[in-house]
Amino acid sequence: MTRNYLCLAVSAFLLPASAAFAATRDVGSLVYDNIPEASAALADALDGYLSARQATPLGWSPKGQLLIATRFGDVDELHVVEKPAGDRRQITFRREPIAAGAFSPDPARNAVAFLEETGGSDAAQLYYQQIGDPAVPGAGVPRIKLLTDGKSVNGAAVWSNSGRELAFFTTARDGNATDIDIVEPAAGSLPHLALTGDNAAWVPLDWSPDDRKLLVLKSVAKGEGYLYVVDLGSGQKREVDAAPGKIGIAGAKFSRDGQGVYLISDRDGDYARLRYVNLFTNERTVLSASIAADVEELALSRDGHYLGFVTNEGGLGKLNLLDLKTHQDLTPPKLPAPGIIDHLSFDAEGKRLAFGYATVIQPRDAYVLDVASNRVDAWTRSEVGPVDTVKFVVPHLAQFPTFDRSEGHVRQEPVYLYEPAAPGPHPVLVLLHGGPGGQFRPGFDPFIQYLVGELGFAVAAPNLRGSSGYGKAYLALDNGTQRDDVVKDVGALIVWLGSQSSFDAKHVSIAGSGYGGYLALAALVNYNDRLVGGVDLDGISDFISFLSGTAPYAQGPLRAEYGDERDPDMRAYLRRISPLTNADRMTKPLLVVHGRNDRIVPLAQADQIVNRLRSRGGQVWYLQAKDEGQIAGRKSNRDAYYRTIAVFLAGTLAK
Repeated sequence: MTRNYLCLAVSAFLLPASAAFAATRDVGSLVYDNIPEASAALADALDGYLSARQATPLGWSPKGQLLIATRFGDVDELHVVEKPAGDRRQITFRREPIAAGAFSPDPARNAVAFLEETGGSDAAQLYYQQIGDPAVPGAGVPRIKLLTDGKSVNGAAVWSNSGRELAFFTTARDGNATDIDIVEPAAGSLPHLALTGDNAAWVPLDWSPDDRKLLVLKSVAKGEGYLYVVDLGSGQKREVDAAPGKIGIAGAKFSRDGQGVYLISDRDGDYARLRYVNLFTNERTVLSASIAADVEELALSRDGHYLGFVTNEGGLGKLNLLDLKTHQDLTPPKLPAPGIIDHLSFDAEGKRLAFGYATVIQPRDAYVLDVASNRVDAWTRSEVGPVDTVKFVVPHLAQFPTFDRSEGHVRQEPVYLYEPAAPGPHPVLVLLHGGPGGQFRPGFDPFIQYLVGELGFAVAAPNLRGSSGYGKAYLALDNGTQRDDVVKDVGALIVWLGSQSSFDAKHVSIAGSGYGGYLALAALVNYNDRLVGGVDLDGISDFISFLSGTAPYAQGPLRAEYGDERDPDMRAYLRRISPLTNADRMTKPLLVVHGRNDRIVPLAQADQIVNRLRSRGGQVWYLQAKDEGQIAGRKSNRDAYYRTIAVFLAGTLAK
């Protein structure tokens, strides 16, 4: 970034309130409260970085077409690709973001089911679309049918092997419990109840080969799940691989002979491993015993020949492939660079494995492994926009000491560091991931590259205790009354950054989204004198009103994670650590961004911290999106978020 450009950005921040700020201004669906407009120079430079798009592989059609989600307008739509580097043919034309989709396995139907989010809310609706043949005159207009009630929360739709029925979770029955429903889209009948749920999250994972049973996960909290086989005829359910204590389960599939289940579980170890359980003999086999890393996703070929899975090794993904007939570990080709791998799926013949692959310099694209030839091809090539990725910074992984000890030594925690090429010391942005149980991973993030390459920030992205990817013991370190230990980790990181000569200890800002937003607010409470400002995106400001006011279907898992505010002792603890309780200790500038339709972290969480700080004379910028929830699904809104954050952070450089 040039010196003149930086001065321009900073001067916009420092203009008198009458010149730079409007009390409130509405721009489309966005409400800017006490926020200046971005300069043309800042907006133009940033927009180049934000022009990138990505492609996410969602599965295969029976004809061998690859279904992907990508964006050519404001939201993600479904497309099909028929060959490596082939054209992307758009098959949905919606106004709301499409969250997921899958073709019916029945080749006679040529139909797709998809989940669509409305107004950014988590209340996704399930649709069924028959796809016309564009080569046949008059047959190109798709027929779309809404399968759900238009207001409940729905997700995890899984086609039966016959391609006639869909299983999915829903809150339609009473708005509180998460049930499993089944619907036959082509029949026109209403969904029927397959499993009556409760306040845990019940999710269908797979159908048995004969379509008579469902494999269902009951997720109580992070690190606690229970796997069941549900007989659709009798309604009876049987737990798979029952354990005496709590275990975490990340995924599962029926074996193709119906005799057993492949599952990802952290039973009997610190890491989530790939296991096979025979449903009749209860015999167990660990298939990834030699890998000291979490298995996080699996895919099984329809003929049962191959099993693909991804391991999370220090935040980077590794593709693994097993030949189940010969009991051999196969070695897929080496990818161009370390990156993140996800969204595995085999085609109908079990000969090709699709996966998403992204690196620091490359957006996620759809790749396909041809198993027989052991060759990987890119089926999509997503555009990165008018930026030179050669200048992108690859982060390095460091360890910083925190306040307590582990196995007799000072505990070390991981942090990814992005540093400008120019000599320091550099201003720092501490970037906190959401969760709890999330993990920062070094994928394609053009906004981080903008901050480093244009504004000159170093970015420190830690994986504090409670993050996933480092074993279940580490994951559990923030549970219950250990919650404020994570805040102490943030403080230890800030102190460590200040001790490094390449970082400017007088210019450290902090930002986070969701749970990371809470941590950013808590850091402004506890380390106010070491920070120059903070950004809170959809964060929790008061645990008591958050837990009592969140969506009813989310209360059970959230109380299991954070603690039950109805218990007097826990209520007192949660009140003590809440940023709202300690708002008088927050004096540095704050930017708050929140979606009005967020039902998990309601808008009131943002309103109350903004009002409290302003009543004490605090400097607060407040940006609301009328058509978003916790995650901005529209490019136009995401761009506005990033522009506002960029202007705010540029302003902190003058402090």
